Amino acid sequence: MTAQPVRILLVEDEQTIAITLTDDLEGAGYDVKHVADGKLAIAELGHTSYDLVITDVRLPGADGMQVLQAAKRARPDTEVLVMTAFATVEHAVEAMRLGADDYIPKPFLNDQVLERIQRIGKYRALLCENQRLREQLKDVQGQGLPGVIGESRAMQSVVKTVRTVAPTEASVLIEGESGTGKERIARAIHQLSARKDKSFVALSCGALPDTLLETELFGHEKGAFTDAQKLRRGRFEVADGGTIFLDDIDDMPLSVQVKLLRVLQEREFERVGGESLVKVDIRVVAATKVPLLEHVRAGKFREDLYYRLNVVPVRLPPLREREGDMPMLVQHFVEKLGGGRTFTVKTDVLEVMAEYSWPGNVRELENRIAQSIALSGGATILKKEHLLPVDRTRRAALEPPTALRSLREVLVDAEREHLRAVLRGVGGHRTKAASVLGISRKVLWEKLKDYGIE
Repeated sequence: MTAQPVRILLVEDEQTIAITLTDDLEGAGYDVKHVADGKLAIAELGHTSYDLVITDVRLPGADGMQVLQAAKRARPDTEVLVMTAFATVEHAVEAMRLGADDYIPKPFLNDQVLERIQRIGKYRALLCENQRLREQLKDVQGQGLPGVIGESRAMQSVVKTVRTVAPTEASVLIEGESGTGKERIARAIHQLSARKDKSFVALSCGALPDTLLETELFGHEKGAFTDAQKLRRGRFEVADGGTIFLDDIDDMPLSVQVKLLRVLQEREFERVGGESLVKVDIRVVAATKVPLLEHVRAGKFREDLYYRLNVVPVRLPPLREREGDMPMLVQHFVEKLGGGRTFTVKTDVLEVMAEYSWPGNVRELENRIAQSIALSGGATILKKEHLLPVDRTRRAALEPPTALRSLREVLVDAEREHLRAVLRGVGGHRTKAASVLGISRKVLWEKLKDYGIE
């Protein structure tokens, strides 16, 4: 499927503007049809498909807002530019609410219009690319890993390692930043193993206090403590015959690490408050958001446990290192979150998204797309301002740095200051801050810890 020439319907009753703008548009290589009446324009849209409609607001027959609505009814992905000499906030708001892609106040230079529509050709190519991506997604899901999207060189290395190790019984340690999809990799390992018909049990070691974590893992006997009114099986027992995934293993306290080491060595343990041994047949997959060897050197993690867990290491790359994966991931999440509706992200927006550092990684990308869809209204083209942060403190992530510093340094400083600003804005309430930032409370806590923010 190849991109077709951009077809434009110009709806303008002022002959001087219509003639000069038509000449310049055709001179730029566009296929232009001029109509001077709103009612005739609506009829034209009923039987002919256009990529772009440029319409005045005040027209004979029917106004520009009616033309806009007719264009979106006829083909939702048609772009509409609304122009008028009566530029008011009310007109702009109404036009954008109805799905207009831009608003041009008169008088204007024709070059301004040409500049604004140069991206239409890229957008038409994107429609073709979306179709290709849908087919490619099917191929990737068939040849890659279950539930994992990506064809970048960095992800292909992960796929190769996982497919090799999954059929074995080897313990796997997945290292990756928060939001990179470590649990998805763990589930893929389980689904590609001989244990796929048994349980997959996941537990975050950083989400529970020490005493509760021990009970969650090993279970407890009746009467082991005040509220232990009956025997309770722990996650290891529930995972018997299957796979247990220990996320945030770097947060596991040393007291629990000792008991975990015994499970890995002997495949047996005692419930809290119990004396009899419980034997289990499990495979352990662990994940860490920091280089675990650094914790070993700092005395925060047992060296013997580290080597027991790190039989096969898998480094999951952050989104900023997954060159070429952005269009495929966006397509996946748009289809997943679109609720049956079809949404599109323009090529130039995809390019900016690929340049952004995505500190929250794939989880942040998914949240942004969900937010963009929620704010789309009747439009089917997702807006850049909804997909990317645009406030002043984060804008450095989208623009070249002005000082002689690395981009990473600029991003770190911008993120640190934005976190502080949001916390001040919500009076230090972390749950509210996490909601404003579009990340989980756990990720917020990790970032505050990393930046030393109290």
